[in-house]
Amino acid sequence: MINPVTNRVTEQRNPTAASPSRDGFRTLGGVSRVTILDVAKAAEVSTATVSNALNGTGRLAAATRGRVRAVATALGYLPLGRLPKAAGSRTLGLAVTTYGSQAWNFASIAYFAQAIAAATAAAHHRGYALITLPAAPGDELWQSLAVDGVLLLDSPDGDPVVRALRARGLPLAFDGRPAHPAPGEAWVDNDHAATTEEVLDHLAAQGARRIALMAGFGTEHYTRVCTDAYRRWCARRGVRAAEIPLIVDDPEGRTLDLPFTAPDRPDAVYGIYDPCGHRILSAAARCGLHVPADLLVVCASEDSGYAGTDPPVSTVSLLPRSTTEAAVGALIALIENPSAPPEPVIVPARLIARRSSLR
Repeated sequence: MINPVTNRVTEQRNPTAASPSRDGFRTLGGVSRVTILDVAKAAEVSTATVSNALNGTGRLAAATRGRVRAVATALGYLPLGRLPKAAGSRTLGLAVTTYGSQAWNFASIAYFAQAIAAATAAAHHRGYALITLPAAPGDELWQSLAVDGVLLLDSPDGDPVVRALRARGLPLAFDGRPAHPAPGEAWVDNDHAATTEEVLDHLAAQGARRIALMAGFGTEHYTRVCTDAYRRWCARRGVRAAEIPLIVDDPEGRTLDLPFTAPDRPDAVYGIYDPCGHRILSAAARCGLHVPADLLVVCASEDSGYAGTDPPVSTVSLLPRSTTEAAVGALIALIENPSAPPEPVIVPARLIARRSSLR
């Protein structure tokens, strides 16, 4: 467990080199500086232990080394000699931190692939380079990443990466509204509540009476808002909500077999993640259900392959090219004019109705 820092170092040995910041940490060249002593106090170890833990030296228990590194990351500690490049390097970072420390290939998902391509093009158009970071990189990367600002996609509540980047004072923009945006940060998103209601109304208009939501375990804004909107819609209609989890290690959609064979099985499913449609079709065929006669299907996805499935699957496009391009523009605006952060931007999503949800 990480203890709060109770005694932050604010003294100055050389007033021309460092000065106390508003939060009590040192600043060096305008960059907030957490010292090794701050990390040692928070982790309740010696400064030598901190040095060994971060440098991979000394004889430390794995648990101690991991705990010290976690504290350093949470505080945004940046060792001397590892300061970020000065502003003006014209380099942006892009990170997808949806699932925290879990490593996964987000670039293989159509949504993120389109977002990365759009972000790269938008950055290059404005004369900036863009670095796409892998999911779950080492903790020290966030402390030493040499960029002018970072674009975060689908950042979850309590994101430790956000804490580390904020501690460094880096400009941040979000594609997908953060749970608690800080003053001076920018974000771009869709109106996920309105989109969810549009899909549910569409399915109801096609005769669906027992609509299930296939969602997941993420704590990012998208999942929470879609789930809350679904529950409110069901409550207003006086129908029972049925939520089916998307299990990462279930490519055939076996978790759908039980609800699809129950006496009160759903007659429609809205899957809010890219692979949901394929899994729903597989489970429906396995359980003897015909789409759309027995089961209506809508999936939120940018995968063009859904237009060629049997039957073609209705999809919701969150227009990642538009949202990410707007988010890159907002991030660059923050970098170039930090005193005037841009207003939040809402990009409408688009429902593409195909045969899977039409009777």
